[in-house]
Amino acid sequence: MLEKSENPCILCCAITGSVPKKSDNPAVPISIAEQVESSHAAVEAGASIIHAHVRNPDGSASSDPEKFARLQEELRHHCPEIIIQFSTGGRSGSGRERGGMLSLCPEMASLAVGSNNFPTRVYENSPDLVAWLASEMQNYKIVPEVEAFDLSHIFRAIKMHDEGQLFGQLYVQFVMGVKNAMPADRSVFDFYVSLMRNRAPDAAWCAAGIGANQILVNEWAIAAGGHTRAGLEDNVRLDRNTLAPSNAALIARAAKICEKYERPVASPVEARKILGLRLT
Repeated sequence: MLEKSENPCILCCAITGSVPKKSDNPAVPISIAEQVESSHAAVEAGASIIHAHVRNPDGSASSDPEKFARLQEELRHHCPEIIIQFSTGGRSGSGRERGGMLSLCPEMASLAVGSNNFPTRVYENSPDLVAWLASEMQNYKIVPEVEAFDLSHIFRAIKMHDEGQLFGQLYVQFVMGVKNAMPADRSVFDFYVSLMRNRAPDAAWCAAGIGANQILVNEWAIAAGGHTRAGLEDNVRLDRNTLAPSNAALIARAAKICEKYERPVASPVEARKILGLRLT
């Protein structure tokens, strides 16, 4: 096992998402310019991956490939070392339009491999759509970050990777704390970690907590030797009474936890090596 000093922690910043509004927190970046500025600050705070959604001018979710293209171009210009990860999530589109931006060839993209309940809807990911999204990522040499909202999604991800359906190294993110899906439960988290170590020992994993669970899951993941995600997509507050002033503030908070557990924050170069991405 790596010593702590030899085990850098990747911090992914989920900058925008499809749900948070400026009425929830004025710091939520909506326009391309706002997203780039927020990303740049998050990178300076320690993020090496930017998990990206795009929005319409009114703040509603979008899957428009042209918007993704503009965001990618601006991020590559202003944050040239950062790893860009596009979202193919179901809140911003339906069916194959969710993967319409994959031809832009980001280094990574999120991939949900099964369905589950969300607070007010079913998050539907049919087997046919999952297979198509995975094949598109294969075609464009995009490493998926599998978003696991349920135990079955972890088993499915391992099986798909073993069968050669996922491009590159297996990378699984435990998403915990979504209402009606998997709660942020420590015993469940520990089981997930054990499962990955036993069933996919060469894989990397990370964890994300929703809302007030963000800092809790950040600490669990960092202490357990995994990677983690923070950002305004998942959580708009520092605590019950304080809005997060920026994405950078949430990343800086995670970086402080890395310091507590004597784990260096991974640079983009180190993150690429850990995830088996092409070096730029």
